[in-house]
Amino acid sequence: MRYSETHQLFDQACDFPTEHRTVVDRLGDVVLTTQSGDSVTVEEVLELTDETDYRSADDLYTSLLANLDDEFVGVKHYDDRSGSTPGEESVRGDPDRL
Repeated sequence: MRYSETHQLFDQACDFPTEHRTVVDRLGDVVLTTQSGDSVTVEEVLELTDETDYRSADDLYTSLLANLDDEFVGVKHYDDRSGSTPGEESVRGDPDRL
């Protein structure tokens, strides 16, 4: 499962507020897979947090994201919004320079 699909899973499988142990008991065996094919379980990720309970699916998802390994991040520091990067000159808005 991709980590981005876990928010919906959390929302459907848990009644909030819920305890950390309840989440691990219900969903700890769910396997999350990186783009490179490596995997980790929800339990392994959530064991890295000090949270004892979660008020909502958003809280649980945020905790999961905060503890995911860097392998789950696509291209680090990538920004697909337009604009120049440091050291590059922007030509936006000046058609003569395109």
